[in-house]
Amino acid sequence: MLDDRLNLGNKVDFFLKSSDAALPEWRVARDKVSYPDAVAFMEARVEAIHKGDAPELVWLVEHPPLYTAGLSAKREDLLEPERFDVFESARGGQFTYHGPGQRVVYLMLDLNRRTKDVRAFVQALEGWIIDTLSAFNVEGHIRDGRVGVWVERRDRGIIPPPEDKIAAIGIKLRRWVSFHGISLNVEPDLSHFSGIVPCGISEHGVTSLVDLGLPVTMDEVDYALKQSFVARFGPVSEA
Repeated sequence: MLDDRLNLGNKVDFFLKSSDAALPEWRVARDKVSYPDAVAFMEARVEAIHKGDAPELVWLVEHPPLYTAGLSAKREDLLEPERFDVFESARGGQFTYHGPGQRVVYLMLDLNRRTKDVRAFVQALEGWIIDTLSAFNVEGHIRDGRVGVWVERRDRGIIPPPEDKIAAIGIKLRRWVSFHGISLNVEPDLSHFSGIVPCGISEHGVTSLVDLGLPVTMDEVDYALKQSFVARFGPVSEA
């Protein structure tokens, strides 16, 4: 059944509380970023944000094909360990795939300056993805007991319609500064997900915007992500 905990009419305010706080930077990596390099960068940036030496950052990247194991990952869910590099991750969640055609967004936000509520923060991220999908007339859903954002595949003519995952969420907080973030499937090779049980869920599939019949570009998705982020978290500056 639909999880009604995400009430888009009752958004928790995650705007910056201080009027003199620097706006978060919005940065898009034009080249693919290795996962270890991304983690090292986030670690350093989170520390700098905590010390007041750097502003918050929203960092949009693509990775080469790889699997990551979150803190709750089960070894048996790694079905093809030799297929791609596998990295241990400090984020929450289980196994996930990253690769070309998937927009990964790393969020280094200081909740000390926003709202110190982890559950509400995750709900805000879910709402952000749902808002972004709605820009392409895709209806995203949150399901009780299933992490991420899902779409109903009514195009398959099955009642009730099967559901596929289109976006994943996995975050970590250190002294109330967030890192890691979300991944949204734009046009990845969906066969690459077969090497794992994505997020420990085997009874549902994985989809993307292009798989749903929407020939959107990464730039178009980035624009929608930015507009939806500003509506939920406040203005940004260009890095």
